[in-house]
Amino acid sequence: MGNPLLQFGQRVKHYRSLRGISQEDLADLADLHRNYVSQIECGRRNLSLLNILKLARALKVPASKLIENIK
Repeated sequence: MGNPLLQFGQRVKHYRSLRGISQEDLADLADLHRNYVSQIECGRRNLSLLNILKLARALKVPASKLIENIK
């Protein structure tokens, strides 16, 4: 298994890369700070449901895609 926070961060980075946007762009779209997005992708942040939903909307994916199969 791995660190679920890191798994989530890698998933966010994957979908961000698919959209071809920077961390700063994602932060702007999700109304979050760029440093916060960086910390999420590095697995250093434990997010609230509201921030997961903000990221999902900004990435144009269902929130379930960001958390599925993370253990």
